[in-house]
Amino acid sequence: MTKKVVFANGCFDILHRGHIELLRFARAHGDKLVVGLNSDESVKALKGSSRPINSQEDRKFVLESIQYVDEVLIFGEETPYKLIKKVSPDIIVKGGDYAPADVVGSDLCKVLIFDLIDGYSSTQILQNSGNR
Repeated sequence: MTKKVVFANGCFDILHRGHIELLRFARAHGDKLVVGLNSDESVKALKGSSRPINSQEDRKFVLESIQYVDEVLIFGEETPYKLIKKVSPDIIVKGGDYAPADVVGSDLCKVLIFDLIDGYSSTQILQNSGNR
């Protein structure tokens, strides 16, 4: 029996409920969930010099500790396209701030969009932490 592989990716810097809900949603659509994790260098390029807050090793450890996640692979490129080609998933899951056609790898497999949960954003959490 062939396992249905689902792929999700991101920085996962300040892990919050929105991340866990996305991972749970992703895992519910397959037999194996592979998470592509942005390297420290690629997080800096995407989010700025003050990020990531947590190292790629720590972020990987935390993700691997989540029951929905089967494998975590770190990538350093601007996009996870090469990694997606290597993993060859059946489904890619991305957050609701994306349109399916705009998702990297949408030419390789089916894309599912997870509706974002209001109030859960690492950037928002970091911005709000200075206001307490």
